[in-house]
Amino acid sequence: MQIKTTAVCALPLLVLCCQQAFGGGILLYEIGTDNAGLANAGAAARAQGPSTIASNPAGMSYLPGTQITGGLQVLYGNLKFNRDEDTNVPGSGSGNVLDPIPGGSFFITHQLDDHWSVGFGQYGDFGLAVNYDNDWSGRYFAQNSSLLGLSMVPSVAYRFNEQWSVGVGVKAMYGKIQAQTAIDRSPFGLTDRGDGQFKYKDEDWGFGANVGVIYAPQPGTRIGVTYTSKVDLQFKDGLDVKGNGPALDRLNGLNTQLDMTVPQTVTLSLFQQLDQQWAVLASLNWQDWSEFGDVGVQVDTTAVGAQSTNIDANYKDTWQLALGAQYQATQQLLWNFGVAYDSSAVSDHDRTVTAPMAESWRIATGATYALNKDTDINVSWALVWLGDMPADQTKSLSGDRISGQFDSAWIQAVTGNMTWRF
Repeated sequence: MQIKTTAVCALPLLVLCCQQAFGGGILLYEIGTDNAGLANAGAAARAQGPSTIASNPAGMSYLPGTQITGGLQVLYGNLKFNRDEDTNVPGSGSGNVLDPIPGGSFFITHQLDDHWSVGFGQYGDFGLAVNYDNDWSGRYFAQNSSLLGLSMVPSVAYRFNEQWSVGVGVKAMYGKIQAQTAIDRSPFGLTDRGDGQFKYKDEDWGFGANVGVIYAPQPGTRIGVTYTSKVDLQFKDGLDVKGNGPALDRLNGLNTQLDMTVPQTVTLSLFQQLDQQWAVLASLNWQDWSEFGDVGVQVDTTAVGAQSTNIDANYKDTWQLALGAQYQATQQLLWNFGVAYDSSAVSDHDRTVTAPMAESWRIATGATYALNKDTDINVSWALVWLGDMPADQTKSLSGDRISGQFDSAWIQAVTGNMTWRF
C-alpha cells in the first residue's frame, strides 16, 4: 500500500504484556472470575462455576440447576520507557503508559436434564491500552492506542456419562481499535508549527468457536481439553490527518485497511482432589501468535514522498505452564493459589514500543467465601512480572529512532465476583 504523506506513524494493536495479562500476547486470562487467583491453573478442568463457559464449555455439565456469575476487575501496572542518549528524536520519557483499566464479565448456565446444559457468557478477553505522553521521544511511533475485544458466547454441553462431557460455544467478538500518533513535519520545513497528528479508529465483528472435552476417570479427577478457534477482524477507516499544511491535510479520508487474526489456542488442564481439604491443578496452554497478522500501519516519510505499510511484527507462538492449589480452610472458605510462566510472542530484537511484550511470571491468590448454600463471593489478585524489556526502533526512510528500555515492568489484576445458584 503506497500513500503520499509525510511522517512516520505507527498504529499498534496494543500488544503489551504477555496474554492472556495475559498469555504471550493480549488474550486475557483475567476476566473478572476466580480463575485469576489460580494463574489459569486447571482452567479447562475445574468446572466450578458458570465462568467455565470461557475456559471449557463442557464444564457446564457439572453445574446443577441455574447458576449466575457476575464479576468486575481492574488492571493497573508499571510500564515506563527510559530512552537511551543516542535516541535522535527530542522529547521526554514515556511516563507510565498504563492507565487503570476496568473490566467485567457475566455468565449464566442452566441444566436442562441429566445430559444437556446451556449457557451464555459475555466477557472481554482480548486487548489492552497504552497512553504515552504526547511529547515523549517516541511520539512518532505511538502516542496512545487501545484495542478492545468483547466476546459473547452462547454455549451448550452434553454429558454422556459419569466420565465424559463435551461442550461447544459460538463466539461473536466485537472488536474496536483506536490510535493516535504524532507526525514529524521537519522534512517539509514546518518545524515552527509543531508536530502533525495521525488518527485511526474503527470497529468490526468476528466469529469463532470454543470446543471442549472433560474426562473424569475416577471421582475427584478431571482432565480437560479446550480449543478456541481464530477470529478474523478487519478494520477499515479513512485516515484523520492534521498537519496545518497541504502535504499532510490531503491525506484526510484516505482509506486504510488493517487485517488482524485473534489467535487460536489449545489448553490442557488437570484437576485432582487429594482429600477433603486439598486439590492440585495444572494447565498447559498454546497460543498461535505466529498467525496474529498485521499489528500496525506505519507511514514513513521524507520531503520527497512517503510509504505506508502494514507492519509484520514477526510474532511467534507462545506457551504457558501454570500450577496451582486449592485449600478448603473451613466449610465456607476456599483459598486459591497459582503460579505460571508465559513465553514471549516476540524476540528481543523484534520488540517495539508499540508492542512491548516479553516472557512473564505470574503469581496469584484468591479466596471464595460461601455466604450461604446458594451464594458465593470471590476476591482474587494476580501479579504479572515482565521485568526489563529493551526496545530499539528505526524508521527506514526518515531515520527517526527510539531506543531504550522498559524497566521493571509489571501488571496487577484485582478481581471480585459473586455466584448465585437457583
